[in-house]
Amino acid sequence: MHPAAAPRRSLAAAGAAREVVELLEVLWERGRDSVSTAPVSASQLRVLYILDRDEGINLRTLGEVLGAAPSSVSRLCDRLQGLGFVERSASPASRREVEIRLTDRGEAYLADLRARREEALLMAIGTMPSAARQALADGLAGFRIAVEEADPLRGRVGPYVRSGQPDQVPAVPLDR
Repeated sequence: MHPAAAPRRSLAAAGAAREVVELLEVLWERGRDSVSTAPVSASQLRVLYILDRDEGINLRTLGEVLGAAPSSVSRLCDRLQGLGFVERSASPASRREVEIRLTDRGEAYLADLRARREEALLMAIGTMPSAARQALADGLAGFRIAVEEADPLRGRVGPYVRSGQPDQVPAVPLDR
């Protein structure tokens, strides 16, 4: 490979990733009514994903993962607690720490949201040729690994990584 080819390929991949992000933003915007995150904001949803992944996390650690000030994290959790999606309790490790956990209602909310989003994505992906679906799955898996390696603490924001160990990601049917 010519020495200049690698940077050109990286630029092309970055451009393609940017286009995919923009396309997903458009998809989410169009499907807001059918795949609404209401009654939570995007920031609150991120908290729910983190709590789903790291059960019993404390406020300090949650703030580090979010890159947010403790007062902001506390307000986010106040709102989620008001919705009945999270609960706080004293940490067994330290009485000065508070742990935050998803409630059954919070878990049910995430399960429903994920099912609706998966349905919307499967509809779009189902129109792709089989080879394109396989290429998408392979490319996204590689991209997720690269994001996690670039910033291990903040890269793990999705629902399929818990405690630093990748879970089995549900297979997307490639023969539909």
